[in-house]
Amino acid sequence: MIGIAYMELMGELEGDPRDFWTSIEWAAETLTTTGYGNDTHWREPLMVVFVIVVQFLGLFLVFLLFPVYVIPFFEERFEARLPNALPRSRGKRYILIYRYGPAVSALIGELARYQRRVVVLEENDATARRLHEKGMEVVRAPDDLNELGFDHIGHARTIVANGRDQDNATLLLIARDHGFEGPVIALVEDPLHRKPLTALGAKAVYTPDYLLASALAAGASRRISPCLPGIQQLGEYLGVAELRIHENSPLAGEVLSQTHLRERHRVVVLGMWHRGRFVPRPHADAPLHPGDIILVVGRPSVLEGLGRLASPLTRRGPIVVAGYGKVGREVRQMLEDAGERTVVIDRMPGEGVDVVGNVLHRNMIERAGVASASAVVLALSSDSECLFAATVVREFAPDVVLVAGVNRERAVHRLYGVGADFALSMGKVAGQLLARHLLGE
Repeated sequence: MIGIAYMELMGELEGDPRDFWTSIEWAAETLTTTGYGNDTHWREPLMVVFVIVVQFLGLFLVFLLFPVYVIPFFEERFEARLPNALPRSRGKRYILIYRYGPAVSALIGELARYQRRVVVLEENDATARRLHEKGMEVVRAPDDLNELGFDHIGHARTIVANGRDQDNATLLLIARDHGFEGPVIALVEDPLHRKPLTALGAKAVYTPDYLLASALAAGASRRISPCLPGIQQLGEYLGVAELRIHENSPLAGEVLSQTHLRERHRVVVLGMWHRGRFVPRPHADAPLHPGDIILVVGRPSVLEGLGRLASPLTRRGPIVVAGYGKVGREVRQMLEDAGERTVVIDRMPGEGVDVVGNVLHRNMIERAGVASASAVVLALSSDSECLFAATVVREFAPDVVLVAGVNRERAVHRLYGVGADFALSMGKVAGQLLARHLLGE
């Protein structure tokens, strides 16, 4: 149509007629923005306006119409279609995980290690396809869970609900309506929603933010019992601790066999962090450098004394909490309930924030009193920001106890590499706790 219009207008306005194929060639060159051949000059204003309109139409087609409509059409036509109904058991019942995220990433790894079949029910299309490309079994969940095929829900062994609290409740009710009688474990954002989900039939309901805050608070304060099931306690009489070797410690510079930790302190060294790399079961001739972190198991009373030996400096200042989101609020509340003095630093002003500013700035660190603090807890929302903040704090105060929490487990070893005394990820907390229930450990 555009080619015919060009052919007619060139004859009527310019007095320089074009044949049909030349006009079609001009229209193709213009609409695809590839450029012109010989037709590049026009005299009549109406003709010039026509050419300009067609040029803008070409831009619209190339930069808007094709990416929005044409390319997605071909992608949808030729890419692998994800199933939209729950699968059969195929002789091996599976664990259904609703919504992928940091809180269940470690769990999936643990289940794969024990060769448990996992099916992920995911609403986000990009996430679902990324997991599918990694070889995971994925079912694409619709926006309305009632539209999902639940006919084979009975083939699932357990359901782990990791969506929004209201979506978890919906999934639980739909699963029960379709005859699912197995256990449902839910992760919720609001602790007040634990009881309603339990009343609906969930076997266990956990709040990962609260668990992470508990671990961080226990790592920063000796007044809080660090007994978190599956994380820092091995049975009733044994505990596990990560202890950083201070440069003034009598252990610094010693070879592991010369410390006689097993004979004198009756603890077992399970591994050690050296320059951000974890070494399991280190050799007897492994040296202990300042900044190394040893992972030991023993009686809690013995571990406490060994902690003073590894880091002999004592501080009586407040505990600085950097970040006042969900985790930061819980950490501060737990510390103050235990009788600790706290100083909270956050970008945004508000009730409970003592220093308003960025923890990455040196003057903000000075205002918060990090130099004289007994410990610093990093409860920031971004893993990259937490890693950089740990570097800044450690450079400013080499001796302060540094505790950090992150979302993803792969950031933990980097935090140890920059000198954190205790680092824990949301995925590790939730993953280990869930694995303990699902694997019967």
